[in-house]
Amino acid sequence: MDRKEEIILATLELASVNGLKSVSMSQIAEKVGIKAPSLYNHFGSKDEIIKAMYVFLREKAQKNRSPNIADQDDFRSKSLEVILTEAISAYQGMIEDRNMMLFFKVLYSERSINPLAAEIMLEETERMIRSTKQLFYGLAVHGKMKSEDVDTAALTFALTVHALIDYEMDRITAGVSGPSGEDENLCTKEITDFIQWFSMQAGGENHEQKAD
Repeated sequence: MDRKEEIILATLELASVNGLKSVSMSQIAEKVGIKAPSLYNHFGSKDEIIKAMYVFLREKAQKNRSPNIADQDDFRSKSLEVILTEAISAYQGMIEDRNMMLFFKVLYSERSINPLAAEIMLEETERMIRSTKQLFYGLAVHGKMKSEDVDTAALTFALTVHALIDYEMDRITAGVSGPSGEDENLCTKEITDFIQWFSMQAGGENHEQKAD
């Protein structure tokens, strides 16, 4: 573990207990076991650490469970419902990585009062919208989805799933439910029901095609 990674993980641990606003550079330095001036050799500010934390944790979570973006064979051999379920399961697997979830819990609790927390959550939502549009255009070309209003369909799907994930994160934080675990399908019942309904509404002429 290099020094920057050590600083990021120390900051995450402190923030998970005290919140981002309560964490100071001196506290981070003390947690890492270095003097405060040495910390500034690696990061210029706490905001810089938090931005680096988002990039670092996201990339690491993706490596641990790579998002399953459908390829050409998936378009031909799987139903629209299966393709969407696998894509969302892969995304949930990424955000339910232990450190990633810890980070998002902190952001969720502070996004209404902390502009940087809101900025990172906005970036994550926009990433989801862009990747959904890319997927949907490919699905439309292969007849899995209707070709009309693909952008609107992608926006509706991404924001609805995002809201349902928010709902599940609140349930986890409240102790009503736990992380999905290691199952291949990580979608909650609410997301599964929505994907089924969406597939029937937006599915193209080949949306039910499955492998022989």
